[in-house]
Amino acid sequence: MKRFVVIGLGNFGSSVAEALFSQGHEVIAIDLNAEAVDRIGRFSTRAAVADGKNAQMLERAGAKNADAGVISTGDDITASILATMALRDLSVRDIYVKVVSRDHARVMDRLGVTETIFPERESALALGTRMSGAGLLNYVNLGGGFSIQEMAVPEEWSSKTLRELSLRVRYGITVVALHDVLTDQIIASPDPDAPLKDSDTLLVTGRDTDLARAAQLE
Repeated sequence: MKRFVVIGLGNFGSSVAEALFSQGHEVIAIDLNAEAVDRIGRFSTRAAVADGKNAQMLERAGAKNADAGVISTGDDITASILATMALRDLSVRDIYVKVVSRDHARVMDRLGVTETIFPERESALALGTRMSGAGLLNYVNLGGGFSIQEMAVPEEWSSKTLRELSLRVRYGITVVALHDVLTDQIIASPDPDAPLKDSDTLLVTGRDTDLARAAQLE
């Protein structure tokens, strides 16, 4: 079990806190808004009305030496900077920050945070990718021009096996899982000799350009 600190309990922060807590981790939830703190109470180990920019208040809440911190302070860039510094003072090594603009991300990257998350931009990019890629159902950007995508089985691939299709050789992509939609079963490392069905979807990874070439078969 790990210990996490979540500063800022809007939609993003509270959702992260709930997800971590549901996985059995210790979650310390911090916000200045008492109503937000009350709402997250049953999805956290400790929820406190406190200033996430104040290292002493964070330490009293139990943040010192936490495994990681998540900062979601909306469009208040100064607050995210000061909260980051406060967590650093408390020896929280890994810090994830929700950002609202590219400039915000640049500032946080300069501070050396573990990762910046720009939900609106990432959602928009994923939507645009799904809309432009035939048969593309889901998209997760891995950075560096790589991604994981879920795609419907193109008609040309139906009834053929993964071994026959040789997707790694032909397109440079790798199938990491198969989703049998009819049974709602996820099959990791699917049998390369099992024929694909129209009702299957494939979870594939590779370069965006290679994945786009494969998706255009639909």
